Amino acid sequence: MSRTLVLKVGTSTLTAGSGCIVVERVVALAACLADLHQRGYHPVLVSSGAVAAGREELAWPELPRQIPAKQMLAAVGQPRLVAAYQQALGEHALRGAQILLSRADLERRSSWLNARNTLRALLDHGLIPIVNENDSVATEELRFGDNDRLSALVATLVDADRLLLLTDQDGLYSADPNRDPQAVLITEVVAGVPDALREAAGGAGSGQGTGGMASKLQAADLARRAGIAVTIAHGAKLDQIPELLAGGGRGTHLHPIGDRLEARKRYILGALDSGTVTVDAGAARALRGGRSLLPVGVRQISGAFSRGDIVRVLDADGADLARGVANYGADDLNRIAGQRSEGIEVQLGYHLGDVVVHRNDLVMT
Repeated sequence: MSRTLVLKVGTSTLTAGSGCIVVERVVALAACLADLHQRGYHPVLVSSGAVAAGREELAWPELPRQIPAKQMLAAVGQPRLVAAYQQALGEHALRGAQILLSRADLERRSSWLNARNTLRALLDHGLIPIVNENDSVATEELRFGDNDRLSALVATLVDADRLLLLTDQDGLYSADPNRDPQAVLITEVVAGVPDALREAAGGAGSGQGTGGMASKLQAADLARRAGIAVTIAHGAKLDQIPELLAGGGRGTHLHPIGDRLEARKRYILGALDSGTVTVDAGAARALRGGRSLLPVGVRQISGAFSRGDIVRVLDADGADLARGVANYGADDLNRIAGQRSEGIEVQLGYHLGDVVVHRNDLVMT
């Protein structure tokens, strides 16, 4: 057991709801990481807060709407944020290491492996990876959306045992606790999250960051399907983390769904898809039975994906069925959809294999 942990902390937690990074929160987080390290864990920190740090550095009054202005603030704030972590970790004889990731880094198999190898090397040498999205250059089309999703992808990268999503609430509630005094903390989720709880999770959070409880549940779904346990807890109550890791504490524990996935399948599950392939009922049954996807079962293609890209497979009702590596690009697949495998070469003039997605490159969702 690797005892690798990923802790995600959001802007609202680091700023305590203000527009500035609260140094005491950084110091407390560094002390928490040091304690985990002392206990034999390998912690990875996914930290937001670059834009907030940039606003403070430049005395910027309000969060700008324009992407270039946000990127400027992130460029100014990211080194300031990491410097604060480095200083705080140094008080415990630890060193941090900055890792900035964009969507493109995790879409390609080669760069996914490079990121994984770098993170594992840092952990093997006793360093604390400090991960953030590369906000200074990422466009809306290339963003993860928020650091909740990024933290789930990082958890799959490093084969983490647990993902801790630290927020400004104690966990998932039966209703919005800010509006309903009768809301009850959900301490454990074993199977899927009921629709009523997803609805209660609502949308965006404090307004300081980009994520809310709904975003955390989506990230939890991704990590849980990779066999990773997830805990949602209050980021200002770090002293209870050892208790949370033991299954107690005040938070929401979400159990893994299914077994741990091998590294390639974690990549398939975590990578962003480039298109969708809709299949008929017969193909859906075959996939559920552990078979490969053949062109004869394909009914519709969406997106401009290429051979080797990740595609999402939908059933005839449009429900998520699987994710996998496409053996044929969208243009070719449009030509052979509905055809038997022996007709592939007739239609294309060449043959790259009998299957659209091989069962070894497929993860059922």
